Amino acid sequence: MVAVATVSAVDLGASSGRVMVARVGPGQLTLAEVHRFANVPVRVGGTLHWDILRLYGDVLDGLRAAAAPGGLASVGIDSWGVDYGLLDSSGALLGNPVHYRDSRTDGVPERVWARLPEADLYAVTGIQHLPFNTIYQLAATAGTPQLAAARTLLMIPDLLAYWLTGTIGAERTNASTTALYDASRSEWAAGLMERAGLPVTLFPPLRSPGEVIGPVQAGLGELAELPVIAVGSHDTASAVAAVPAGGPDFAYISSGTWSLVGMELDAPVLTEASRRAGFTNEAGVDGRIRYLHNVTGLWLLQESMRHWAAAGQRADLDELLRAAAGLAPLSFVVDADDPALLPPGDMPARLAAACRAADGPAPATPAEVTRCVLDSLALAYRRTITAAQELSGRPADVIHMVGGGVRNELLCQLTADACGRPVIAGPVEAAALGNALVQARTAGAAPAGLDGLRALVRETQELRRYEPSGDQRRWADAARRLATSS
Repeated sequence: MVAVATVSAVDLGASSGRVMVARVGPGQLTLAEVHRFANVPVRVGGTLHWDILRLYGDVLDGLRAAAAPGGLASVGIDSWGVDYGLLDSSGALLGNPVHYRDSRTDGVPERVWARLPEADLYAVTGIQHLPFNTIYQLAATAGTPQLAAARTLLMIPDLLAYWLTGTIGAERTNASTTALYDASRSEWAAGLMERAGLPVTLFPPLRSPGEVIGPVQAGLGELAELPVIAVGSHDTASAVAAVPAGGPDFAYISSGTWSLVGMELDAPVLTEASRRAGFTNEAGVDGRIRYLHNVTGLWLLQESMRHWAAAGQRADLDELLRAAAGLAPLSFVVDADDPALLPPGDMPARLAAACRAADGPAPATPAEVTRCVLDSLALAYRRTITAAQELSGRPADVIHMVGGGVRNELLCQLTADACGRPVIAGPVEAAALGNALVQARTAGAAPAGLDGLRALVRETQELRRYEPSGDQRRWADAARRLATSS
């Protein structure tokens, strides 16, 4: 046990990764970035892959930079969910992991449901249907030489931890995103795997946040013997652990490329109404349930900006946000959950088409597209938080927004306006902070319970409060218009 722990948090997002150094102790929680790198997928033979070896190389570079100043107590790794690597009997990786946005799962869910009805799947796993859930990705590989040769499946953080330590295992928060994990029993859903025609033996023993995975192997030079700690390895699990809530009645929005919108519960909600509403029950730190809905988040704006840049059209985000703030609210709104908005491509054209399909005016300028995205996201947050309260029977008196989206002041204010509740924005690097806090707790340098960890975040991190303003009836009218047109 130590008074102050210096730990490294590896936080991998869908578009970039970062290695951070945190110092954690009584009244102390600081975070510094030592290495940031792009996460750029690669298309080979028509399939979109993660460049996992490059990511691993960047993780090693970051850890070496983090360890240089004075040593580390430990390292923890978090990332996005659902994607995985397959190992053969020797422990070698059988090909680069496939990106969840790849089209290989087109039509696959329906094949799985023929053997395992969607309602049966949800009643055990509580996982929202998304076409790229791990169960469908695996089913898409049925009959391939790769799956025949596979002996172990590792989620992305577990794969990187295996390369560091040589130890195989599956951390629960990321395992829970697979739709192959029993939400009530907190174990692999072996019966569902068999019904889906998937080999049960692929899935390694489970571990929980805070467990010591093992030391870094000797072959990695100055990093050798550095303890690797299991954290909330799904990035949203780490982010929710760092939500600076002062009580149980809160909603959260982890805002980035995706918006993960929901509440923290003590037990899963596995009702048919919950399934039909598209809610998911993912494992959180300390056995909590992250009851949430995936909303297609700032991807809508990010992809729009990529399109404008490729077309040679200058688009500065700060200028766009200032211009969007001056436009009339709710002139252009779409359903942010529309599957047509999921793939890469000409996002402004698709947003305009969605507006026209809803019998509304279409955004024509970049500022109008930006306002369309932000108003639509705020409406999606309103709809999701309202449904989460109804389905769980729990109130949400305040909304905590964490992640990169908190830098978008217009989005924070529109969220408060749409939901009619205060929004507490921050911290930005919530996933890295939650990752670091779990490590520091294992070292004895942070409070034992989530309430204590969150109090430390409130005490040390910069937060901003947004009060709701404007006419709530306008948001209610816009929500009704969208519901009627869908």
